[in-house]
Amino acid sequence: MISGPSGVGKTTIVEAVLDRTSSVFSVSATTRPPRRGEVDGEDYHFLNREDFEAKVTEGDILEWVEYGGYLYGTLRAAVDPVLRSGQSVILDIENEGAKQIRGAYENAVLIFVSPPTLSALQERLVGRGDTPESDMEVRLDVATAQMAEAPYVYDHIVENDDLTRTIEQVLGILRSEGVHVA
Repeated sequence: MISGPSGVGKTTIVEAVLDRTSSVFSVSATTRPPRRGEVDGEDYHFLNREDFEAKVTEGDILEWVEYGGYLYGTLRAAVDPVLRSGQSVILDIENEGAKQIRGAYENAVLIFVSPPTLSALQERLVGRGDTPESDMEVRLDVATAQMAEAPYVYDHIVENDDLTRTIEQVLGILRSEGVHVA
């Protein structure tokens, strides 16, 4: 499982891990409406709130959180069959989800990717061009809280000060945990 603040480079790191391992990425479920170009089952599993809450009650959601008025979570059906096949599953989730995954899968490997500094993270968010100025302070506050809690939640914390080195560090962690890395 790979986590970290928005803008820290998680997507690029996850893509590199998927390219170099036989791991499978678990597509999250959400109650938010699809954005332009998003495809159900590829970007997210889009559910209405009633169906999502029913899945939580039935134990079909492994971890979940409410963010911005929408529910986000991991479907058990997207994880358990992959694990039974002997493959690893990569999740991109937040701290609360990581705590829930730890409770559900004692052997889960939890990796937190941190920025070198908050100002570097802010520069990345500005550079991406998808974070409105009105959201910047909120995202940085969330990042600060995530980073403060990370040592108590995650098995490994990797600072992304150089993307190539960070990817190699994450792959090294996975290799040490028994994941075959090409």
